[in-house]
Amino acid sequence: MDLTDNFTLEELCRTSKPYDNTPNESQVEALRALAENVLQPLRNLYGKPIIVNSGFRSAMVNKAVGGSPTSQHLRGEAADLNCENNKKLYELILYNLEYDQLINEYDYSWIHVSFTTRRNNRNQRLTT
Repeated sequence: MDLTDNFTLEELCRTSKPYDNTPNESQVEALRALAENVLQPLRNLYGKPIIVNSGFRSAMVNKAVGGSPTSQHLRGEAADLNCENNKKLYELILYNLEYDQLINEYDYSWIHVSFTTRRNNRNQRLTT
């Protein structure tokens, strides 16, 4: 199912773990909001493909990857992204888009971004 021009539900739910990773209706809507408000505008700004390393995670998948029990991935509100220039992705999000959290993971090894419709987005920047 297409969520936007360049992002599908399937790619935002892909996992290498042997557990069911099917989102419910509210999680699909959260993934759609993430794609429409962050991922697609980011793709348009960047002008090149962006890889989603991790999007939605079921509780079992999240536990298997060592994710936080309060991770926004569990609600379909977060994605970990990669491309040929992760620092550029980070800066494009930082200066152009609304987000809840934006995390530079391990010196731009990947970028974590989240977006929520449950409350005001915090525009919180972190570094791990």
